[in-house]
Amino acid sequence: MEKFFEKKAIINEDYVKITFKQREAIYGLFLKDADYGYLKAKNFWRIVPQSQLEAYKTTKNPNLARVFNGAEFSKLATYEESFN
Repeated sequence: MEKFFEKKAIINEDYVKITFKQREAIYGLFLKDADYGYLKAKNFWRIVPQSQLEAYKTTKNPNLARVFNGAEFSKLATYEESFN
């Protein structure tokens, strides 16, 4: 995860396609909130799903995000890469 965000995407700015091992892929925005360090240590990630992105853009309300377990991710791709 850290390498992906160091090289390809910026937390709080870039939309990411998240492919899961056992469910449908989603597009979302990873958030760096007050509990970011705590969640990251446990491999949990706060993500605003695509269905909530417009509301998040206007309100910046972190409660629109959901917490996902990073162990369930199989692949991450930037929004642009997902169309290539």
